[in-house]
Amino acid sequence: MLFAVFKTVCYVEHTELTATSEVVDTGELMAFVGVDFVITVRHGGHGSLGPLRNELERIPEQLAKGPAAVLHAIADHVVDEYTAVADAVQSDIEIVENAVFSEQSGGGDAGRIYQIKRELLELKRAVAPLDRPLHQLATQPVPVVDTEIQAYFRDVADHLARAAEQIASYDALLDSILQAHLAQVTVAQNEDMRRITAWAAIVAVPTMVCGVYGMNFDHMPELRWTYGYPLVLCVIATACFVIHRGFRRNGWL
Repeated sequence: MLFAVFKTVCYVEHTELTATSEVVDTGELMAFVGVDFVITVRHGGHGSLGPLRNELERIPEQLAKGPAAVLHAIADHVVDEYTAVADAVQSDIEIVENAVFSEQSGGGDAGRIYQIKRELLELKRAVAPLDRPLHQLATQPVPVVDTEIQAYFRDVADHLARAAEQIASYDALLDSILQAHLAQVTVAQNEDMRRITAWAAIVAVPTMVCGVYGMNFDHMPELRWTYGYPLVLCVIATACFVIHRGFRRNGWL
């Protein structure tokens, strides 16, 4: 008897992707395969084999190949779900990518990127362990699997390899998106610091002038001059205007 365990996956529909959105739901599908029987046990709210059974019953020549043909159909069905879920996750990745590179990029993008990476890791944990068992079913002699069915398992193993490559490429793309987002945050912080520094430099001019006239000395220069106060205000305004114009020209304000 052959005992096989498959991790089933399901894409969770959501109206809006947030930092806590569940994207991938997983379950288990266990199959007991003997010479003349197949017993399946399902854990989770998805992965039903009812439609698959109806499809197999419409192909009697496939069922005539024995329980191994049913096991192949189950493996093919599970792997096809991997590809379908990966394609659905791609749409979420595109949404996050467009949000990061848009002009209205918000601070919550990092949380959404980390959430998709966690959900993608959940999908990877379901796909990766199936590679070795499928390779064994496709290449090594198994009592309940005919050599004719082994060729079918090779095809399923190829589909699984493509799904694994697709998931790995999505993970690398998310790393790049996250790095781009962090770079944007750093640039925005530098822009804020430049603005703060520019305004501090402008405010320093009247602070310095007023600090000189705020000293408690008996003999202050031009203290009794009639036009001294307006002249100081004009000097302050002119200096602030020149500095402000210079910062605007250099892109600091």
